[in-house]
Amino acid sequence: MPRSIPYQPVLLRLLHGGSALLVILALISGFWVYNTYDGRWGSLPLPNLPDIQDIHGTIAVTFLLLLPLFAFYSFHIGYHRLIQEQSFNPLKQVGKPVWWIFMHRLANTFMLVAATFAVITGRMMEEEWLPAGEIDRPWYLAHLVSWLIVFLSLALHLLLAAKVGGVPLLRSMLQFSRRDRDTPKSWLRGLRKISSSRLFQWVEIMVMGGIILAFLLPVLPS
Repeated sequence: MPRSIPYQPVLLRLLHGGSALLVILALISGFWVYNTYDGRWGSLPLPNLPDIQDIHGTIAVTFLLLLPLFAFYSFHIGYHRLIQEQSFNPLKQVGKPVWWIFMHRLANTFMLVAATFAVITGRMMEEEWLPAGEIDRPWYLAHLVSWLIVFLSLALHLLLAAKVGGVPLLRSMLQFSRRDRDTPKSWLRGLRKISSSRLFQWVEIMVMGGIILAFLLPVLPS
């Protein structure tokens, strides 16, 4: 019997969908920047776009503006989709459904951390480095590493979502239907102020603190 498609809240679909689209565009444009100015670890025959660095930067800044909202939702409304101390209980039950759910929550959490690392390293870069051939700058190399981590995190996130919920779970994030009670007035229903899990609190501090730092970096004295 085929699985039914689960219902996802509208606010989650908006934030998740917007973030996912921007992450994918950032990965594509980020590789294009690397392909244009670097390419030492492999390249593709992509057309030369003089404005590719500005395009990537615009996508990245747009993602940075959306990231605090998505992170806040994830930690205070969709917290059950993230890793917490009690989530480690099924860790020894390898291969069982509860273990896959644990791995899915771990991947969701790691995705937020990876995205935070990417925006911080990206904000530390200067536009003139790559056109000038300065491809050994530590922050540029760190941003390349963050690109790879985000790429792997996204792949893991999709694979584990498919494993846990199958195609219905993946399709549920792309649906346009809305329940009558799912209105803006109800979007903050279930809001939790503070988690009882110390691990969860530390992850939230790291992610939210990193996002704030990414906003402040351009105005901090170098």
